[in-house]
Amino acid sequence: MARHNHLQRGLDGAAIGLSGLCLVHCLALPAMAALLPLAANLSHAEWLHPLFLAMAAPVSVFALARSGNWRRPGMVALAVAGLSLMAAGAFVPMNDWAEAALTSLGGLALAGVHLLNARICSCAEQVELEPAA
Repeated sequence: MARHNHLQRGLDGAAIGLSGLCLVHCLALPAMAALLPLAANLSHAEWLHPLFLAMAAPVSVFALARSGNWRRPGMVALAVAGLSLMAAGAFVPMNDWAEAALTSLGGLALAGVHLLNARICSCAEQVELEPAA
């Protein structure tokens, strides 16, 4: 069981890390673009949002499926909302601010799902480890 929980924590941690990377891209790079030419190029790279989505979607789905928390409608709804917002930011034509806002909200929603998932899995692990009375 410990091996399962170790992998689950790694999946949730990876998903949270990807969400954080997405937030850095959406929020910090435009500010840095004024200072560094390379940051200006990265902040307008059209391929980055689809790449983040392509990494986030399978990790998120696999983490929720592996933990069994895909049966919780609230978590699934938040995950679908997050991925949908990220997809809208990646594929729907809009101005840079709207794209950054949608993608950031989607990344925050996914990070929230994985924080909840990690907490639920951690609580379940503690229950399993407690000796029976």
